[in-house]
Amino acid sequence: MKHAIFATLAVSVLACLGLAQQAKALNQQDLEQFKTTGSCPRCDLSGADLSGANLPRVILRDANLKGANFSQSDLRGADLTGANLEGALLNNANLTAASLTGALMKSASLENANLAFASFMSTNLEATNLKGANTMMTNFRGAYFRLTTMPTSVVTADKPYGWSLQRPQKRECDKFKLDSATGSVCATELRTEDIQEQKK
Repeated sequence: MKHAIFATLAVSVLACLGLAQQAKALNQQDLEQFKTTGSCPRCDLSGADLSGANLPRVILRDANLKGANFSQSDLRGADLTGANLEGALLNNANLTAASLTGALMKSASLENANLAFASFMSTNLEATNLKGANTMMTNFRGAYFRLTTMPTSVVTADKPYGWSLQRPQKRECDKFKLDSATGSVCATELRTEDIQEQKK
């Protein structure tokens, strides 16, 4: 009898905790503000279902969008700078020219999303799914890749990898340089010894 009472109480407590966490996860006032104005920086919309929504140029800077569903949504030109999109669903979403600079996208899914001209500078893309995504002119400078599924379905290594660290050494890129032209056509910085050699 005691065991049955204890089990019932335990289930009730767990259910209450679950409801409390769910209520805490999504702020209804923030959601209403976002729906009304399209601007809600630092809002808590975690777990919100905004799939298929028409949201071009919305402002959600530093917002908590953890676990939110933006699948098939129109987010062209959206400002998601510094947003927490951990575990968020953005499958088939249109993120053309959107800013996701410094965003946390760990375990997010952007399968078949349009990321053309979007900025992912310094974005955490650990375990992110980019399978089939359009990455034409997408800026991944300084992005963090680890176990990331790339658009080609290739998964990156389990070691941390920064896109900006891809070529730390000087490349043979002055091969076609004209003698009369000044400067360098090299995309990476010249080594100190090369600079000193040029000054002579």
